[in-house]
Amino acid sequence: MLDLALEEHLDELDPLRHFRDDASDEDNPNTIVPVQPPSIRNQTIELAFPAPGDRGAPIAIRLAVDASPGCGGIAWPAGEVLASYISRRGSLDGKNVLELGSGTGLVGLVAGKLGARVCITDQAPLLGIMKQNVSLNGLDSCVSVMELNWGEPLPGNLPKPDVILAADCVYFEPAFPLLVKTLADLVKDNSTEVLFCYKKRRKADKRFFNLLKKEFTWQEVSDDPQREVYSKEAISLLRLFRR
Repeated sequence: MLDLALEEHLDELDPLRHFRDDASDEDNPNTIVPVQPPSIRNQTIELAFPAPGDRGAPIAIRLAVDASPGCGGIAWPAGEVLASYISRRGSLDGKNVLELGSGTGLVGLVAGKLGARVCITDQAPLLGIMKQNVSLNGLDSCVSVMELNWGEPLPGNLPKPDVILAADCVYFEPAFPLLVKTLADLVKDNSTEVLFCYKKRRKADKRFFNLLKKEFTWQEVSDDPQREVYSKEAISLLRLFRR
């Protein structure tokens, strides 16, 4: 395993290297991310997630990916893990679901397929690809797209979420306190479930969790049958609890 200092240096040279390192090959049964080429521009991929309880037809998602508006425009490992978890867990009928740092909107799209009323959010440059993916999957009636900049006041028309989903949001150190502030603003008590999935990449991740523990406690999600697979890739799926 590479030394963390070397990991950080390699990240600076190539911010997308983890995406490429995690791309699975056809002979590997423990796949987390589908094979995608290193240069991602205006492509559409097809993903499938397990049916609730692993029974029935998989949940199919068509996903436009494009790195040109930023690294959020592609599929990342923790997003796939979280999407797979909520897919296995089953129905979200009647739930208001909010996804933070949605990027392509993948996790929120799966939540929409599970019957939730979903709001996927990110910064302005990514709203276009998110809207495209909502339409690609025929989810315009239940999935909305909204700009939400971490650290800023919450939009007045943002529905109170029953479930908050966040995947691969721990990557840009200056945004750590902003993300914690937004989470704290959104979650006033533990009537809101928060599922938080991330891939450990650098020592700076510890700073995020030092900030987070002022507002939240957390536990590893223990009921995911794929946990042993993705934990080998330094991916953790957490449930956050408000202090």
